[in-house]
Amino acid sequence: MQSTRFDDVKIGDKLPALALPAINRTTLALYAGASGDHNPIHIDIDFARKARMPDVFAHGMLSAAYLGRLLTGWVPQSQVRNVSIRFTGITHLGNQPTCTGVVTEKYEESGEKRIKVALKCTNQYGEEKLLGEAVVALH
Repeated sequence: MQSTRFDDVKIGDKLPALALPAINRTTLALYAGASGDHNPIHIDIDFARKARMPDVFAHGMLSAAYLGRLLTGWVPQSQVRNVSIRFTGITHLGNQPTCTGVVTEKYEESGEKRIKVALKCTNQYGEEKLLGEAVVALH
């Protein structure tokens, strides 16, 4: 991974987008096993329908993990100082998540050069599923 330098980053710069394959039942089962989150709304169609949903849907934290992957594909995890995320929509089966980030601020704090990045996860129709913000330290 090439090091991202504070002096080379400008407000408005975009992180390389992370486009992911469509969410399917296998993705949900694998995530449930890996995370230990076996909430039936995400893996049991009968349970989901009893909850008045048309089918199972992705764990919110799966999409949050994708946003984390976007960040750590850009800078090492050790440089991430804070991440805050708000869930804004349901990621249904067949949705293709795309995670993006835009630099919104540059500043110094605690002796470090830091930037803020606005984060977003949308589906193939441009519908927002998560919004967030991250702070990363750069050299």
